[in-house]
Amino acid sequence: MRLSEAEFEEAVGDALDSIPQELARAMDNVVVLVEQEPPPDDPDLLGVYDGTPLTERDGWRDAGSLPDRITIFQGPLERMCDTTAELREEIAITVVHEVAHHFGIDDEHLHELGWG
Repeated sequence: MRLSEAEFEEAVGDALDSIPQELARAMDNVVVLVEQEPPPDDPDLLGVYDGTPLTERDGWRDAGSLPDRITIFQGPLERMCDTTAELREEIAITVVHEVAHHFGIDDEHLHELGWG
């Protein structure tokens, strides 16, 4: 399954739009990016959160810090899906998973919640 870059970015945007408004408003200093491929040492990585979770931030962090980054990797998601519907669902799951890390939820708890 393959989408154009614009279609993939639109699907990521749709996934972000599906996050409840109260959570979306609580997201702080984070940017969501799309890259074609993950690092060579982890070729099956679907997404990654790089930053300081909200639960670990202190007052000093807001003084000019760069935004946290959520990166969604197009290639591995496309390779694991056979249909557009399946791909859009996996994109949504990956986006929610990485946003949850921004809120301080770890992988173990995400798996318990069915977002692993």
